[in-house]
Amino acid sequence: MGLTREDVMTVADAAKLLGISTSGAYKLARAGELPGARRLGARWLVFRPALEAFLRGDEIPPVP
Repeated sequence: MGLTREDVMTVADAAKLLGISTSGAYKLARAGELPGARRLGARWLVFRPALEAFLRGDEIPPVP
């Protein structure tokens, strides 16, 4: 089972969900503090289920 577009979001989309600036979200991603964020080449993507679990206060699932 592979990832779908619904499984990932951009750092900008994650920032909107968190109510922070995009640059702040990138800083968190680089520091390893943005749940579900992974660098793929030059791009950062965020695994949606991990970020949503964090926002709910649930256990964060592993990123595939």
